[in-house]
Amino acid sequence: MSATTSTPPRVTTGHVSPRLIMATTGRVLRQLRHDHRTIAMMLVLPSVLLGLLYLLWQDLPTPPGQLSLFDRVGLTMLGIFPFMVMFLVTSIAMLRERTSGTLERLLTTPMARLDLLLGYGIAFGLAAALQAVVTVTIATTVYDLEVTGSVWLVVLIAVVDAVLGVALGLLASAFARSEFQAVQFMPVVVLPQFFLCGLLVPREQMAGWLQAISDVLPLTYAVEALQEVGRSTEATGTMWVDVAIVAGAALIALALAAATLRRRTS
Repeated sequence: MSATTSTPPRVTTGHVSPRLIMATTGRVLRQLRHDHRTIAMMLVLPSVLLGLLYLLWQDLPTPPGQLSLFDRVGLTMLGIFPFMVMFLVTSIAMLRERTSGTLERLLTTPMARLDLLLGYGIAFGLAAALQAVVTVTIATTVYDLEVTGSVWLVVLIAVVDAVLGVALGLLASAFARSEFQAVQFMPVVVLPQFFLCGLLVPREQMAGWLQAISDVLPLTYAVEALQEVGRSTEATGTMWVDVAIVAGAALIALALAAATLRRRTS
């Protein structure tokens, strides 16, 4: 009588299933609804940070005919803060799925990796949309942020930028073994983009090799898109190209996350 050997369940890599994606989206949203600290971080933290900038700069003199420092920098921060917060929240949330064993159980079902990640992306994308609406509303009412272009364009860019943070957070979580390691990826992934996006120093004033690095970082194009909205009353072609680049970078990050996602943190 021949011995039988058991084989571990295989991860499904079949076609994407809209039903499974929506099921994952619903599960993640239900989890978020009961996680009050995460909700507070996503919805309150960007507005609080923006408020600190407002308090720091509200009394600085503004030359006649020019926007104040807060109006210029605060507009850009409407894209940067959601990007940073969603990266942190998403990377930790996905890591918890692995450490708790939930991810391994899910991937022994007909669910493909991409089903799971798209479900996460949609759920956190909806959260990002709500975050953007709250932050932009508070910025333009409570903090009197002046926006030359349409406020809804600012919301759109902030949402796309937050989704980029979600996608990069999912990708980073594949390489972390603990929540501490997930947090450590933040200075690796987020800070270089913040330093080189053109906010601290105009990109044309950077050394050539730094500008070349800036050209391949997606946050650069989010900042440029927001600056376009700050300069023009109408949506410009440059702005739409920038938004498309950020959205494309998010899709590439999701695809890479699906290819590198592990069931466990071993």
